[in-house]
Amino acid sequence: MNILSQFNAMCMVGFFARFSYSLARSPVLPLFALYLGAGPEAIGFVVGISTVTGIFFKLPSGALSDIIGRRKTLLVGSFIFAILPFTYLFARDYQVLLVIRFIHGFATAIYGPVSMAFVVDIAKERKGEMLSWFSSITIIGNLFGAPVGGLILHSLSGSPTPSITDFQTVYIVSGFAGIMSLLFTFKLLKGEEDKGKGLGLQASFVRLISGIKEVMSDKRIVITSNMEGLQNMTVGALEAFLPIYAVVVAGLNEFQAGLLWGIQVFATIISKPIMGKISDRYGRKAIIIVGMLLCAGSFGAIPLLKGFYPLLGTAIFFGIGEAFVTSSSAALVADICKARHFGTAMGAFGTLFDIGHASGPIVAGLLIARLDYLYSFWIMSALLVISIPIFIVSVKVD
Repeated sequence: MNILSQFNAMCMVGFFARFSYSLARSPVLPLFALYLGAGPEAIGFVVGISTVTGIFFKLPSGALSDIIGRRKTLLVGSFIFAILPFTYLFARDYQVLLVIRFIHGFATAIYGPVSMAFVVDIAKERKGEMLSWFSSITIIGNLFGAPVGGLILHSLSGSPTPSITDFQTVYIVSGFAGIMSLLFTFKLLKGEEDKGKGLGLQASFVRLISGIKEVMSDKRIVITSNMEGLQNMTVGALEAFLPIYAVVVAGLNEFQAGLLWGIQVFATIISKPIMGKISDRYGRKAIIIVGMLLCAGSFGAIPLLKGFYPLLGTAIFFGIGEAFVTSSSAALVADICKARHFGTAMGAFGTLFDIGHASGPIVAGLLIARLDYLYSFWIMSALLVISIPIFIVSVKVD
């Protein structure tokens, strides 16, 4: 397969994988947990447990792909995407659902860093552009999953409370989407490099640990990954609290609140490939810095605004700022890292990304409970601004 064919197949793997995973998650998962009798705390735990899986297993998954090859590792993740949705059919209580969610998290824990490392491997000098295109396509899969899952529930259910059969239908559709991702993964198996042959278990383990140590000891990789982690913290905070602020404080309706989030994501999708191509040509550091400033400024401005259109404009600027950061940070990590450790580097990147995303709603919730939206958002914006001089001084690229 030529580079373009491999990239197109990888994009299809990513689209169907994220579509399948999003179908299984929102809004179906919390409603399913509620149907099984879970309370608010338990619902939050079952929704977040898969991210915990990613935090602990993205780094070793990426490192493993450096040893045995990207496609073989990706195949394991694709099998989980294809099989796990069908196990939801057997969930009859909250505890079983929790276990299924934790195991389902291995799909993204493996797929996330390995798919990015695969794109980096084939992209050569076009890392920023191709990573951005790949990311935008997977985001579209995420965007489609949630409304399709909700539509299936709404169309099947004849009452305010969906039945167990309604939920099972959504997970069957999720499983078939996962199977599509697996089929495209099989296309990528042709021409797989024969990595890991001749290495014993002990030698493989030593190489795995050595790669992790080498990557994590490079402060440039850690700090660059933390830039996206911090930016993603504000994304997580907006996911949780922008709808509440829009409806409760700004007085908007639920549809307008949904539009704010939708336009922000749309701005990111449109901007990322453009910014990725620019970062390939003119450098990545300045783009990351500008993106952090855009995110900090727009995030901090939200509590000062009440009208729909001012908030809509702020959401657009935040989405563009997110595109600036995310189009360049992973590519910069790949620029810094040695080729034999691309998987490990993407694993470290993904781990810090997940920590940032998971901590955003928690940090924002703790701050808002003690302060108000204004000071809470300003404190989180300040963290983004403070990170910039550290990034400038610490990250030097040859």
